[in-house]
Amino acid sequence: MHALVDVTHPAHVHLFRNAITALQERGHEVSVASREKDVTTDLLDAYGIDHTPLTGKQTGRFALPREWVSRELRLFRFLRAESPDVVLSHLNPAAAHVSRALGVPNVVFHDTEVAGLVERFTAPFAEVVCTPAEFDRDVAGNQLRYQGFHELAYLHPARFEADPAPLVKAGIDPDEPFSVVRLVAMDAHHDVGSDGFSRERVRDLVEGLSEHGDVYVTGESDLPSELAAYEAPVSPAAMLDLLAFADLYVGDSGTMASEAGLLATPAVRYNVLDREMSVFEELAEYGLVTSTMDAEEAVERAVTLAADPDAGARWRRRRRELLAEKIDVTALAVELAEEVGGA
Repeated sequence: MHALVDVTHPAHVHLFRNAITALQERGHEVSVASREKDVTTDLLDAYGIDHTPLTGKQTGRFALPREWVSRELRLFRFLRAESPDVVLSHLNPAAAHVSRALGVPNVVFHDTEVAGLVERFTAPFAEVVCTPAEFDRDVAGNQLRYQGFHELAYLHPARFEADPAPLVKAGIDPDEPFSVVRLVAMDAHHDVGSDGFSRERVRDLVEGLSEHGDVYVTGESDLPSELAAYEAPVSPAAMLDLLAFADLYVGDSGTMASEAGLLATPAVRYNVLDREMSVFEELAEYGLVTSTMDAEEAVERAVTLAADPDAGARWRRRRRELLAEKIDVTALAVELAEEVGGA
């Protein structure tokens, strides 16, 4: 069997990287189409995954629609040349449209309820759309609900063990208290009209957390000069190790909030959207991620957790409870690829 994996965002590298390895170990050929956004291609290179960049993030008016059109054309030529039996992708109109046009089944993973427009352009063309069980609506076509989260494709204990070596190499003592702050660019299709932490709130946050240990800040774009001294010194590939050993995560990145919670790191998420997604409602029920739409409240909660010496033990207990009820999502992706691809 020949599988093609379409990777257009850094989070999708993590979502599919273990499935890519598992499929290859099972004797299947795997091709990867990538996109030059943030550290997507850097992560693929760091994990030793061969890939072909087809497009890059564009700027200006109608940037995303223009890129979609360009990607569809390039992906069409790439798929026709590769002749895969199945395509794995995150919610992505280009992959779904090209797969349907060439008669190749597309397995889609989707967990973002606020991506309604993209969903309408993608789901009807897919062979199967995989969503977490608590996803708040039915999607068009063949929907498969599973007990898990995207992040369990790479953070399930069967797939991940935190390594302190990259932290030590960067001069970070994993046994000393520290916090991780994430600031996003807010330019994804589901982020339009949203704003992240203001500079004033970030200043309050860093000052408050600094009283309880070191603070490492990471961002999708270059950090402002006043935060340069706090920039996380690890590579993108070591970010999960940094999160795993952290005593606290706080930020306006949903993906990193989920990752932190599933690593048993106390997590506070500033929700910049005008609604809540089911993944965070469920993580809140387990007590692994606390979310708020009030930036000042997010800062207060984060500083309070940083000062709580028992927070880590509570999060580890809650994580054990969650893992007892959830699946290894990579195993599901591999099983579906082989089933749909006719292996």
